[in-house]
Amino acid sequence: MKFVETKLKGSFIIEIEKLEDERGFFARSWDREKFEEVGLNPNISQCSVSHNNKKGTLRGMHFQAVPHEEAKTVSCVKGMIYDIIIDLRPGSSTLYEWIGVELSDQNHKMLYVPEGFAHGFQALMDDTDVFYQISEVYKPDYSRGIRWDDPFFRISWPIIPPIISKKDLCWKLFKKVMDDQ
Repeated sequence: MKFVETKLKGSFIIEIEKLEDERGFFARSWDREKFEEVGLNPNISQCSVSHNNKKGTLRGMHFQAVPHEEAKTVSCVKGMIYDIIIDLRPGSSTLYEWIGVELSDQNHKMLYVPEGFAHGFQALMDDTDVFYQISEVYKPDYSRGIRWDDPFFRISWPIIPPIISKKDLCWKLFKKVMDDQ
């Protein structure tokens, strides 16, 4: 496994190292010791799958509040997504910056999202499946979100308008989220 740190300190693109032959390939996609060596949270408390019927489906921007912040490793096991993370860690040198990464069943890349980040993605193909390994058990009372189109962040989503849930449409603008905490 190869860990490539992004411009957002503590977040990594993880590339698998394929052992290929005439049958296809085999690769390790998770290794507790490797995560610990790089300084990443190696705990997995739950795994989740998100199936997205239609291209343009957007989910986000989600996070869990203190003390139940979660780290996650995100991969796209079918189709393709544009995965977005925003650094919300107080005192971080990249506070309020975001990145977008294409994850697909063809590039086999994963994104490590540290605690203190908001996360969301948009499906770039019909019938896209996303797999999450999450360090904390989901706590609905600590679930938070910010608007996908918040002008504070100016995220460039690939497909406008998106297909989005009523819940995700109702998230507050970031300034209001911060005022409420």
